[in-house]
Amino acid sequence: MRHTAKERFLRYVQIDTQSDPASKTIPSTDKQKDLSRLLVQELLEMGIRDAELDTFGYVYATLPANTDKKVPVICFCSHVDTAPDCSGAGVKPILHANYKGQDLVLPDDPTVVIREKEHEDLKRQHGNDIITASGTTLLGADNKAGVAAIMDAAHILLNTPSIKHGKIRILFTPDEEIGRGVDKLDMKKLGARFGYTIDGETAGSIEGETFSADGVLITVHGVASHPGFAKGKMEHASKIAARILARLPDKFSPEHTEGRQGFIHPTLIEGGLEKATVKLILRDFTEGGLKRHARTLQKVVDAVLKNYPNSRAEVTITQQYRNMGKVLRRYPQVVANAIEALQRAGFAQPLQRAIRGGTDGSRLSFMGLPCPNLFAGEHAFHSKQEWVSVQDMEKAAETIVHLAQVWEERS
Repeated sequence: MRHTAKERFLRYVQIDTQSDPASKTIPSTDKQKDLSRLLVQELLEMGIRDAELDTFGYVYATLPANTDKKVPVICFCSHVDTAPDCSGAGVKPILHANYKGQDLVLPDDPTVVIREKEHEDLKRQHGNDIITASGTTLLGADNKAGVAAIMDAAHILLNTPSIKHGKIRILFTPDEEIGRGVDKLDMKKLGARFGYTIDGETAGSIEGETFSADGVLITVHGVASHPGFAKGKMEHASKIAARILARLPDKFSPEHTEGRQGFIHPTLIEGGLEKATVKLILRDFTEGGLKRHARTLQKVVDAVLKNYPNSRAEVTITQQYRNMGKVLRRYPQVVANAIEALQRAGFAQPLQRAIRGGTDGSRLSFMGLPCPNLFAGEHAFHSKQEWVSVQDMEKAAETIVHLAQVWEERS
């Protein structure tokens, strides 16, 4: 296969597509459409006639079937936005050819060093070409590596008519990083039966489970008083909120959990004397686990408030997404076909695992599009140490091509 993933990726990451959780618009930042417009242009130049960008920032495109078989319509999806956690403006990608295990010192900030001993997957990259940013921004491999892989695969399929496949839908979404990636997706327009997000990490991996997720807002109402005359009267809302956070059990924090363990994680605290708010996220692979975390949090709040008889706190829990494994278990062929494709791409023992996070596929699965997550090769995402291997992106594209072929063969 003649790959174009590297060249595409190097173009894409230089376009700032950071999303903004504080924005009320859809997409949250208009600059995400800068990349989406380029993708539409490139798809049209490939020969895909119906490529389009809608008003909400979604890119839809179709690779027509080239077989007479009745094959389910498959969708391949990646998101164009990058995380608000780290700047995505002025990304300067650097290609480290023929990596041999050395420390990668990023030139614009030499204190940012990517070391093999701290990045387990780098040990499998000797001889490969590694792309990083320059030290002052994230790279954007999450998820522009997936975008590049899908575009590369589309180019290969369009130029290799001997590879038979059914109708394929391409979808690029905005705002995945802020949890709004499919808020305005037109499922009828998409018209796919099964899907795959290309947004995973280690080469050869497929993720068929995600966390289940809830958001929590704690609103603390304290008692205000002049500080000069506050004894026995003031109940400081921000201090109450701080004591709630201080009493959260360490064993349920992200820094003390791994594998299939869930967590309770504060993301924001703000306020003053009379009122303070705390935002948290609850994560677990089971809904029972989420409920246990919610009970733990409520017990902490209640225990703290006992010391402040004139104050109160409201705990509001909002469902965010659920473990897509619940849906995928009903459609075993979706994962089975992906495993066959991974094996054909050279991964003798594909890595099946659960995501300690979520993807657009979490919500898509419950919207009627069973949608596991395949690797794109992105690593250390949301940070200045983000990196990706060119060869891993190419393998992701090859996996997509093989997967299209497997669905056709098994239909």
